[in-house]
Amino acid sequence: MPTEGLAISGQLAALNQIQTKLIDLGFEFGPRLFVAALILAIGYYVGRWVGRLLDKVLVRLDLDVTIRQLLIRTTRLLVLVLFLILALQNLGVDLLPLIAGLGVAGAGIALAMQGVLSNLAAGLTIVFTRPYRVGEYISIVNEEGLVESISLFSTTLSHPDLSRVVIPNRMIAGEILHNYGEIRQLSLAVGVAYDTDIGRALALVEEVLCANPRVLREPKPLVQVATLADFSVSIAVRPWVNVPDFAETIGELNRSVLETFRVNGISIPVPQREIRLLGTGSQLPPA
Repeated sequence: MPTEGLAISGQLAALNQIQTKLIDLGFEFGPRLFVAALILAIGYYVGRWVGRLLDKVLVRLDLDVTIRQLLIRTTRLLVLVLFLILALQNLGVDLLPLIAGLGVAGAGIALAMQGVLSNLAAGLTIVFTRPYRVGEYISIVNEEGLVESISLFSTTLSHPDLSRVVIPNRMIAGEILHNYGEIRQLSLAVGVAYDTDIGRALALVEEVLCANPRVLREPKPLVQVATLADFSVSIAVRPWVNVPDFAETIGELNRSVLETFRVNGISIPVPQREIRLLGTGSQLPPA
């Protein structure tokens, strides 16, 4: 029993010592932790305030929305890092070994995340060179669509079939890019018979284009004789429309041209082939 009592007494003494130590640490570092947390909270709100202020300035400068968002986020991060350094200094943390450790860890992370970093580098290239912007229609790496958003790691396209295409930025940088902008040119063709009054046919096509509200007046639509085919004269119809109206306008113009030609007696010939059967003739009797 005396041995068990001594053991219990030793455990209680150890617990009391730990409790005392924790209380001492609380009195010593508690105020510092509170001040450090307060510094971080102030840094968070200061970063948001600086971001809003910078956003107003950048809007007046008419910068691209992607660059504006990048600058605002970078500024907020820098403000937060500055206040984080102040909080660590308040806790008495030696920053030099911490920075050295972060450098070594950063090198390892960079090796493990080469793909992510290549996307980041390509994203920065896209943001600052601006080969395309949000709202423009582009075609690249066998995909096309309306640019919905541009981030540091990927570009999101809104596809004509109502789906979304997310392309990693490293697949875009250095590739051949076709940027249609915000308007696209249709490439339609209609054939008429060779005995058709071409001037009248061209005038009717232009009337159809003028009657369609989706067709833009500027740039001026192109209507001309394109080719002289085997059985018809091909008329090229190439108006410009806004990107969202591209698919709908093709069907509307084809239908309107067909109905207008029918009403005005202009025929659209179908492929024809003339076949001649050559006989061998009758064989004369020998003399």
